[in-house]
Amino acid sequence: MGRPATPDDIAEICGSFPESEFGMSWRDSPTWLVRGRGFVLHRRPHRSAVDPETGELYDDLLVIVTPTEIEKLALVEDPTTPFFTVDHFNGYAAVLVQESRLGEVDVDELRELLTDAWLTRAPKRLARAFLAEQESDG
Repeated sequence: MGRPATPDDIAEICGSFPESEFGMSWRDSPTWLVRGRGFVLHRRPHRSAVDPETGELYDDLLVIVTPTEIEKLALVEDPTTPFFTVDHFNGYAAVLVQESRLGEVDVDELRELLTDAWLTRAPKRLARAFLAEQESDG
């Protein structure tokens, strides 16, 4: 495993995407957006997401958009990852992760997940330009 991911990596990675900005959405929640469409949300504590061990509301949740339900299920069903979902997100292509558990993935895995989230929400032309630039840099 490479360097463990940290909450600071979220801002660094999301801020590196073209036309991404940190703003508010989904009932005034801090959100990373591309052209007004959220791809990573800092979710406020809510009764729909409770730690099954402590009964406490999660207070450090990130919601990360996935391209489809297939990618979501692959992440949440893999016991080696910290990603999960709750009933509130049934039928919605996104995973949840506690910021305090980001170190269970390395920064490259996090970058891949966040890139997919950004690509899912970015306009097609912007996404194609980004991918072409990545290929030429690669």
